[in-house]
Amino acid sequence: MSAESTLYPRHLTVEVHEALASSRVVNLVGPRQAGKTTLVRSLLGEGRFVTLDDRSTLEAFDRDAGGQLALLRRETGDAPLIIDEIQRLKSLALEIKLIVDADRRRGQFLLTGSSNVFTTLEATDSLAGRMSTLKLWPLSVAEIERRGPSFLLDWAAGDELDLPASPAAPDWSRDRYIELMVRGGYPEIRVLRDRTRARRYEDYIDAVVDRDVADVLRIRKGDALRRLIDQLAARTSFELNLSELSSVIGIQRPTLETYLDVLTRLSLVVRQPAWTASESRRDIRNAKYHFVDTGIATALRGLSSDSFGSQADPTSLGAVLESWVFGELTRAAALQHNRFRLYHWRDRDGREVDIVAEGGGSLVAIEIKAAATVSARDFRHLDWFATRGPGKGRRVTGIVLYLGKEKLSFGKRTFALPVSVLSGSEGVSAF
Repeated sequence: MSAESTLYPRHLTVEVHEALASSRVVNLVGPRQAGKTTLVRSLLGEGRFVTLDDRSTLEAFDRDAGGQLALLRRETGDAPLIIDEIQRLKSLALEIKLIVDADRRRGQFLLTGSSNVFTTLEATDSLAGRMSTLKLWPLSVAEIERRGPSFLLDWAAGDELDLPASPAAPDWSRDRYIELMVRGGYPEIRVLRDRTRARRYEDYIDAVVDRDVADVLRIRKGDALRRLIDQLAARTSFELNLSELSSVIGIQRPTLETYLDVLTRLSLVVRQPAWTASESRRDIRNAKYHFVDTGIATALRGLSSDSFGSQADPTSLGAVLESWVFGELTRAAALQHNRFRLYHWRDRDGREVDIVAEGGGSLVAIEIKAAATVSARDFRHLDWFATRGPGKGRRVTGIVLYLGKEKLSFGKRTFALPVSVLSGSEGVSAF
C-alpha cells in the first residue's frame, strides 16, 4: 500500500478542536503508535511542536522547564504549544499550571502521551478545571473504511426504534471480519504482510515493556509482566480470576493488580466492569479484560486468518470477535450524542450478557455471536435480563450482533443485526 493509504481520517479531530476552543490545556492520551503525533501535526497549520522523545529537548526541559516553556510560548504566539510524549517529564504539570493560572486564554497547550501523567492527586489538583483529556485509540473500523462514526448506541437508546433507520450494514463475508480482527488498528502496522505484521506487533509489546512501563512504574520483574501480557492475550474477553492468574504467572495478587493497572493506563488492555442493578444480589462481579487491539492479541497467540477457518475451534473466534466488538463500541461511545458506559453482566445461574451499555436513560444489552445465522434461542438471556432480571422496569433494547447479512426483528426492542453495523456512517468529511 502507498503511504497515503495509511493516512486515515480520525474521528477525534472534531473533539480536539472543540477542546482547544474550550480549555486552556488539552491532554491527548493513547497507546504508542496509535497516531497521536500524526493527528496533532495534521490539526495545526501553525503552532510549535516539540517532542520529549528527543534527548536534548528532554534534558533542556528537565534543567529549566519554566525557561523553556517561556521561550517556546513567545515563539508560538497565540497558537497552541504542542508537547509530545509529555509522560517523559511529569514535573511539567506544575509549570504548565503556573502559566495557565496567570493567562486564562484557551487552547494554549496541546499535550500528548502514551499514559496519562495527570492521574496523580498532585497533578490532577494542579490542572483541575483547566484541562480536557481525550483518548485516541487505535483505528476503528469506521476510520479504516473512511466513514463517520457508528451511532448504533444512540439509535438503540432511542424512544421509538425503526429497524430501517438503524445503521447501515455492508454485506461483509466472514473472511472480511477475520481480516479486520487479525490486522488490528495500528495505522503503520496493519497494512503489512502477515509474518512482518506479527513480528512488528511482537516488537511493539517489547517496546511497551522495556520503555513505556518505566514511565508509569518502576517494575523489577519485567519477565513476569511479559508473561501476564501473553496470558491476557489468551484470555481476552474473559472474566479474570485474579487469584488463579497470579498463581499461573508466579506473582502475588497485589503485584498482579498493580501490573493490570499499568497495562490499563498504557491502553494495552481495557477493563470491562460488571453491571449490577442496585437491588440485585445474584450478579457476578468479576471484571472482564480485553486487549485494546485484536491484531496484537492474535499475533501474541500465533493466530492468523487461517487459524479461524471453517474447521477451527469456534470458541477462539468468539473470544476475539467479542473483544473486537467491545473495542469498536468503546471507540464509538465517546462520539455518541448520549454518554454511555460499557459493562458486562452474569448471574450465578449462568445467564450472561456480553455487553451492557448504559446511557441516554436506557440499557442496550448486546450479545455477540460468531455465526452467520441467528435464532430465538440466542435471545434467551437478553429476554430474561429485560423482563425478569435486573433490567426489569428499565427501558432495555436487546441486540444480537452476528456474522450474517440480514437485519431482523425478534420482538419489541429486540433485534439481530450484522456486526457490520459498526462500520460507520456517511459524512466522513466532517471528521
